[in-house]
Amino acid sequence: MAKKLDSTLPNMILSLVIISIFMSAALAFVYLKTKEPIENAARQKEAEAIKQVVPAFDSNPATGKIEKGGIVVYQLTNQSIPVGFAVKSSTEKGFGGHIEIMAGFLPDGSIYNITVLQHKETPGLGTKMNEPKFSAQFPGNNPANFSLKVKKDGGQVDAITAATISSRAYCDAVQRAYDALKQVTDSITTQP
Repeated sequence: MAKKLDSTLPNMILSLVIISIFMSAALAFVYLKTKEPIENAARQKEAEAIKQVVPAFDSNPATGKIEKGGIVVYQLTNQSIPVGFAVKSSTEKGFGGHIEIMAGFLPDGSIYNITVLQHKETPGLGTKMNEPKFSAQFPGNNPANFSLKVKKDGGQVDAITAATISSRAYCDAVQRAYDALKQVTDSITTQP
């Protein structure tokens, strides 16, 4: 039978070091095994969101991808004719912090559709930003002449009842998407 180790400080430290090394190795193994499937799932979710927010296209979104200040703009075409832009935008102004959206714009700058990719808003309140009663206010409007602010702030958007902060954050993410799109389209039109 093995002799029991004495409960001395060096023995306790050695035990903790061995356990830590083993757990670190196990965690690294799990991370390496799950990293690729998680990345693939995120890419698939983003590809599905692009399909939801712009008219039908046949181009590869990755070939028309432009990054501007942490915002990703996808220029999309169908038979080489521009059909719109999908813009992945985010804001940290949500009640729960980070909100990430995919906003679709037509070539004239008007909003085609918007979908929420990620949020941590209050269930039953801020989560209503996904519901048509709120989100249907945006498609068909061009942010050039449609104020992307809630009515309390002088804008044209009806806020979600009891979730004004989430509504403001959603509007902020859409505005950030539009601003990045304008930078991209302005640089495209000024290039020779």
